[in-house]
Amino acid sequence: MNGNSLFIDTNIALYLLNGDEMIAGLLEGRDVYISFITELELLGFQGLEPSEIPAIESFIEDCIVIELNQSIKEKTIHIKRKRKMKLPDAIIAASSIYMNIPLLSADKGFEKLEDIQFILYEIEQ
Repeated sequence: MNGNSLFIDTNIALYLLNGDEMIAGLLEGRDVYISFITELELLGFQGLEPSEIPAIESFIEDCIVIELNQSIKEKTIHIKRKRKMKLPDAIIAASSIYMNIPLLSADKGFEKLEDIQFILYEIEQ
């Protein structure tokens, strides 16, 4: 990994897919990592229109998808035991920690985790 890599949460992917230019600028020229959880959440969204699927699939192809492995499982278990966090978020956090890549998210819940390089994305109102 290099300093040009970012691990993004599902909410960041959604902002990007919805045209957030600030996110697009932040991610431009970077190696973007996502968890398999983000892939599942994006493609499994119940209200997804068939016309939206190609853009999501193209986005996913441009990312490096991190699959579940034993180390990520162990880190996820550790996070779940210490913190009240939804399982998908715990897996995303554990994946970011495992890859040693900063996690970009609009979810402040990641701030309470230790061992994570966290970047909070705040939407300007």
